[in-house]
Amino acid sequence: MWAEPVSPTLDFSPVCGAGACVHSRRGFLKAFGALGLAGAVASTPGFAQSAIPTLAATRRIDVHHHVYPPEWFAAKRDFILNSSDNPPAIMTQWTPARAIEQMDKNGIATGIASVGNPGVWFGDVAEARRLSRLANEGMAKIASDHPGRFGVFAALALPDVEGSLKEIEYAFDTLNVDGVHLLTSYGDKWPGDAAFDPVFAELNRRKAIVFIHPTGPDCCSVLNTGAPPSIMELPFDEARAIGSLVFNGTIAKYREIRFIFTHAGGPMPVLSARMEQLMRRPTIAERNPDGILATLRTLYFDVANSTVSPPAMAALLAFAKPDHIFFGTDYPYVDMEKTVGGLDHLGLSAETLIAVNRGNAVKLFPKFG
Repeated sequence: MWAEPVSPTLDFSPVCGAGACVHSRRGFLKAFGALGLAGAVASTPGFAQSAIPTLAATRRIDVHHHVYPPEWFAAKRDFILNSSDNPPAIMTQWTPARAIEQMDKNGIATGIASVGNPGVWFGDVAEARRLSRLANEGMAKIASDHPGRFGVFAALALPDVEGSLKEIEYAFDTLNVDGVHLLTSYGDKWPGDAAFDPVFAELNRRKAIVFIHPTGPDCCSVLNTGAPPSIMELPFDEARAIGSLVFNGTIAKYREIRFIFTHAGGPMPVLSARMEQLMRRPTIAERNPDGILATLRTLYFDVANSTVSPPAMAALLAFAKPDHIFFGTDYPYVDMEKTVGGLDHLGLSAETLIAVNRGNAVKLFPKFG
């Protein structure tokens, strides 16, 4: 499987060259000017003009980094290639060496590995347990073979609660993983469903980091919008998953879990004030004693596929705690240069860039410090 790949190119329209992409500060503020936001953004803390850290000094930590352990991929190869809206070459031509080559070109010291969609749950318990073990042992081997270059988010098949509890024990106690990887939905259930409570209770006991990646939900992946699920349904399922965890009280109940969501939270930052309106419902208020906005601000977010979108980044920076924003690329689905180039030319202060690129992640993953 590990043939040398051809790097995919996704057109996000920055000007790229020599391994970096340029988004000028003037262009960034001009984009906001069309929205009437340029002045507000320019005066926002962290958006001051300053020197950009060099690639050599940055040593970025990529918390949104997909890998394809060969045994896991071989077990579901036909299904994965036939169901994905991504070019098959992205997956079939992936190798650890190619990933590291791209990391080195873009100042990335470490990628926290998670298996790409569709993950390990396909509706069959026995298969899910086998796939989870193949994925997790495969990722652990990649990390062991390349010390310091890869972390591991262990894959869990959340609907198989008993199997997930066993895999949590094996993943943390034997494989020494850095956290777990879940999807935003499984069939007709989202993570806050009461059926999944035992899994979150155990993750809370372990003070685990939980990386939640979007998927196309069964309800909406075939809607006739003219766009594949990755364009609209995945971001919206991010908001559904967050809402599920908030409205059902999972986040407030299990306060020791550190939840990481992708793609700048999708539409969630924009919807947060609207979500707060549900505090007028006694049941929701009881489940969120600190308020919905306060609960939402305990979450962590990566900037994958978002740094080339000034409105997305403005929403995230206005909403999230400054130390809760991580660098993430969504590699290999998105070229690393896209995230690096967009982030480095948003006009952020050097202090903010260092925190997003590396410092914030080191607080959660001190072994990579």
